[in-house]
Amino acid sequence: MPSVGTVFEINRFAVHDGPGVRTVLYLKGCPLRCRWCHNPEGVEPGPQLAYYDHKCLHCGECVKACPHHAHSLMDGKHVFARERCVACGACVEACLGRALKLFGRRLTVEEACKAVLEDRAFYTDGGGVTLSGGEPLLQAEFCAELFELLKAEGIHCAIDTSGAVRWESFAKVLPCTDMFLYDVKHADDRLHREHVGGSNRQIIENLKRLAECSVPIEIRIPVIPGFNDDPKSIDAIGALLSGLRGVVGVRLLPYHEARSKYGAIGRADTMPEVEAPSEDRMAAIAAQLGRLPSLTML
Repeated sequence: MPSVGTVFEINRFAVHDGPGVRTVLYLKGCPLRCRWCHNPEGVEPGPQLAYYDHKCLHCGECVKACPHHAHSLMDGKHVFARERCVACGACVEACLGRALKLFGRRLTVEEACKAVLEDRAFYTDGGGVTLSGGEPLLQAEFCAELFELLKAEGIHCAIDTSGAVRWESFAKVLPCTDMFLYDVKHADDRLHREHVGGSNRQIIENLKRLAECSVPIEIRIPVIPGFNDDPKSIDAIGALLSGLRGVVGVRLLPYHEARSKYGAIGRADTMPEVEAPSEDRMAAIAAQLGRLPSLTML
């Protein structure tokens, strides 16, 4: 029986998630709890209903549609009882202002393949499909089966991963994956545990093992002020990456907030108080890593 995956977003015409123009499928569920997560709607494995207050027309259509009475109007204002919501999506279809969005829908491998092949005319210059998240390798069976179908169509396949999964998940997708986009957040295990919600030991071990598998790896470093933007931390990351055979380049990703997402899924109180790194700081980090002869900055 074909696998079924839980997808929370499909981003078309992406140009920063692997070579060329790409379609990115974002899969639900993540083993980490990064304090600065830009996709908080992808952390939990199950579907979640998001409510965007600024879009609400207070029309009451969601109140009529919801079988679990999660929505109500009080004094002309919308009230969302999130604890009653089962994320069935009935209210999303009824919402006139598009204030409601369901993050997480179940797709078969065939349905996902059909969705991304709609864009195949744009996969020029090495473009294709990237699976991201969340952590896509938590759904490794789905990833592998989807990529098998796409490879049969001649589509370039990439996976954007945190590396925080068992090696067996990598082994499932390796035969049909053309490239990995691999997050490296910090070389220090204590700081990694404190800010990311888990050890980096498995992540580093998987990276070293993957580097011996003759598959291109693009390293992606989210630059978070106060966490990993200091020279000592950057030196440690550079030392970790130096000499890894499969690394084709390093891309720096400056932190930027996702305040509206946190509020929409009821997590406004967990929104981190972090400012984006300055252009000068980003340039300095790029220059610092660029001085290592084995690393190519992207």
